[in-house]
Amino acid sequence: MRRIVLIGYMGAGKTTIGHALSKATGMPFYDLDWYIENRMRKKVSQIFEESGEDGFRRIERNMLHEVAEFEDVIISCGGGTPCFFDNMDYLNVQADTVYLKASAEVLCEHLKMGRTVRPLLLGKSEEELLEYIASQLERRRQYYEQSKYVLDVDLLDSREKIANTIEHLREMLSM
Repeated sequence: MRRIVLIGYMGAGKTTIGHALSKATGMPFYDLDWYIENRMRKKVSQIFEESGEDGFRRIERNMLHEVAEFEDVIISCGGGTPCFFDNMDYLNVQADTVYLKASAEVLCEHLKMGRTVRPLLLGKSEEELLEYIASQLERRRQYYEQSKYVLDVDLLDSREKIANTIEHLREMLSM
């Protein structure tokens, strides 16, 4: 039985890496946000709007505990998932946790196009976005760095680099 959980800030490439690792290993991939949307029959943005961040985080924790019981899976978590409740401790007991580490500048570039889709980024200018990401990374670092493995993903800008990263990750995880 094997569980691999990818954590990191939004825009770090958790879904991209998760899909690629799933394809390379044959293990099913679950994106926690998509899992929540499917189970709740609502978009994450709608849950945020209706229940606020606290309400969303409670739902997220419950769904995390559900999906993290699956066997032989790859799971990507939302950027804030490890930072609430006992989620990071729980994940480290349940799985091999991998922090996909990226700089604030790289994350800002990845997220600029999606500002209107991500509830926590709505209405921010590029400068505000960079400042917000840097501040969030600083606060979340203490949680992210509790991961069993850290993988620098600053330069994942081609299929070849993603493939090399997947091979490196498989070696790290002895797969």
